[in-house]
Amino acid sequence: MLIDGHGREVNYLRISLTERCNFRCQYCMPEKPFSWVPKENLLSFDELFMFVKVAIDGGVTKIRLTGGEPLIRENLNDFIAMIHNYKPDIDLAMTTNGSLLASVAQDLKYAGLKRLNISLDSLKADVAAKIAGKDVLKSVLEGIDKALAVGFDVKLNMVPLKGINDDEIVDIIDYANNRNMKVRFIEYMENNHASSHIVGMHGKEILTKVKERYEIRALGREGASPSFNYMIDEIGYEFGLIDPHKHDFCENCNRIRLTAEGNLIPCLYFDEAMSIAQAVRVKDIVGATEILAKVLKDKPKENRWSEDELESKEISRRAFYETGG
Repeated sequence: MLIDGHGREVNYLRISLTERCNFRCQYCMPEKPFSWVPKENLLSFDELFMFVKVAIDGGVTKIRLTGGEPLIRENLNDFIAMIHNYKPDIDLAMTTNGSLLASVAQDLKYAGLKRLNISLDSLKADVAAKIAGKDVLKSVLEGIDKALAVGFDVKLNMVPLKGINDDEIVDIIDYANNRNMKVRFIEYMENNHASSHIVGMHGKEILTKVKERYEIRALGREGASPSFNYMIDEIGYEFGLIDPHKHDFCENCNRIRLTAEGNLIPCLYFDEAMSIAQAVRVKDIVGATEILAKVLKDKPKENRWSEDELESKEISRRAFYETGG
C-alpha cells in the first residue's frame, strides 16, 4: 500500500504519454507552436512500464492515460496490452479529445482499455472550432459513437466558458443522457498557458445554468473522486462538477501523476516534481521506488487555490498539456 505524508492511500496513477496535441484549445495551449519535446527525451513504453510495475506492486489499482492527446503516441495499443497483461483487473482508462478515436476504438478495447473520458465542449461546429482552434466536431462525434458501439464506458468532459459555450450546458446534458453517458463539467483551471481572453465559469454559475431547465439535488462525492455529483430526478440523470477551487476533495486525494519525460508530480496544482527518468533508463527499480516514496512523502495536503479568493488566487504555471489535467 502506498501512503503519502498525510496518511492518505495513493492508488491512482495518471500517465501523460505525450505533450503533443492536435487541438489548440483556448483553455490549454492556444499559442503553443507545433514544436515538440524531442522523441529521445520521452520515456519509451518499456521504461514507462517499468515504473508502472513498481506502482502496481506498491498498490496502484487505477491508471489513466492522458496527454496532450494520448492517441498521437504511436503503438499505444502495445502499452495498454502490457499493463492489462500484467494486471488484467486494473482499472485502465484514458482521457482523449476523441478526434482520432473512431479508427482505433476497437483496437483499444481489444488491448485491454476499459473506460474513456472524451472532451466535448460544444455541439456547434463553429463554437467547437473556436475553442479547439480547428474544425473538430464531426470527428469528435464520430469518435464518441464508435467508442459506444464497441462497448466502452464513456464519460464526457466539458469546460464551460462565459460567452462562448455557456449556453450549451443543458444541451450537453441532454446529448449525454440520450446516449447513456455521464457528463462532468470542469471549472476552467486558470493557467498562464491559456488564452487571456477567456473567462471560466464558477461551479455555482454552472449549476445556475442547469437550474434554468431542471431541478437538481446534490448527491455528493464518490470516494476520492474530485467530481461532486448531482441528480436530475425529472429525467433520472446524474452529472458531475469538478471545482478545483475547493479543498474538500483534497482531503481524500489518492493520485499522483507521471509525465512523458519522467517527472513524477504529487499534485496537479504544484510545480514541484522529481524525475524517475534516469532510474528507469538504467533499470534501477530500487532507485525508482525510492523516488516514488519521496514524492509521496512530500505530497501537499491541498492545492493552492481558494474558493474564497477567486480574484487573487495563484494562477498555475503548470502546463496542463504536460500533466493531462
